[in-house]
Amino acid sequence: MNKKWAAKRLTINLTSSEAQKLEQYCSITGRPATDVIRELIRSLCPQNEKVSEI
Repeated sequence: MNKKWAAKRLTINLTSSEAQKLEQYCSITGRPATDVIRELIRSLCPQNEKVSEI
């Protein structure tokens, strides 16, 4: 395993509708769920950044 990605393993619980939505998105885009979830996490703004922008 690439040590770059070995830092943290995460297990999440999804509802059946959430899992289905993720599977459909991955099927349409041809991307693995791991990549989609990483991208979503990277797009998150910490709360203090949101407050300072207002």
